[in-house]
Amino acid sequence: MAFGGNPVFNNNKSFRSQPAGRASTGSATMANQTQLSSEQLQELYNQPSAGPVKTGRMTYDDVIIKTIGCLAVLVGGAIVGAMFPILMWIGLIGGLVLGLVNAFKKEPSPALIIGYAVLEGMFVGGLSGILESIYPGIVFQAVLGTLVVFGVTFALFKSGKVRASPKAMKFFMIAISAYALFSLINVGMMMFGATESAWGLRTDVEIFGIPLGVFIGILAIGLAAFSLIIDFTAIEQGVRNGVPQKYSWTAAFGLTVTLVWLYVEILRLLAILRGSD
Repeated sequence: MAFGGNPVFNNNKSFRSQPAGRASTGSATMANQTQLSSEQLQELYNQPSAGPVKTGRMTYDDVIIKTIGCLAVLVGGAIVGAMFPILMWIGLIGGLVLGLVNAFKKEPSPALIIGYAVLEGMFVGGLSGILESIYPGIVFQAVLGTLVVFGVTFALFKSGKVRASPKAMKFFMIAISAYALFSLINVGMMMFGATESAWGLRTDVEIFGIPLGVFIGILAIGLAAFSLIIDFTAIEQGVRNGVPQKYSWTAAFGLTVTLVWLYVEILRLLAILRGSD
């Protein structure tokens, strides 16, 4: 299966393939053991089996700890961004650059991933601070909404009711391509003054009296939620295939990217809804 939803996992075949060379490694180990004494062999056999940590393989705990670490750094950057909103633009540009670099690197770089979390936090914090000053309480609502969507999505994934099937992936790629095209057109119109609205076409166009941004926002939140399903699937297969422990940073980065996207989409949807009251 191709993980098209999150480019972070696309360039890491380890999440889908079984590590090579185990048979030859095992044969060499057995050859060396024939030179050991019977007492040494008995001592080895009495020892507990080596777990994922001892063998240097990725575990769910690795992913959870590193994801929490990335989110903690992101929150720290967000606090700074909220205090100094001008840093939002530095965070936006820097986060985009480091996001692309991390997404297409063959080997994960913890320093670059942490750097991304700091810059993306500055962007999210600046945006959140501005909207909070206009719509008090909106940040709490967006955080709560993000946690609810994450929790429901994870529960559906664990139950097996929602999976990244080939048919679902095809629909996802079509939908996300259409959303990306709309976003580019909308940003272009805003940059060239074709619309003076803070959200562009999202609020300029209405369908049955409801801003277009509401429908687009619901679609985007659904896409972000399905992207989480893709992330969970990639992580599950990575752990099952015994990928190297270093790729837990890749998994943590992928989850951080998707959670930031989900939060921003919920925050924007809430702002449009409250602005239309």
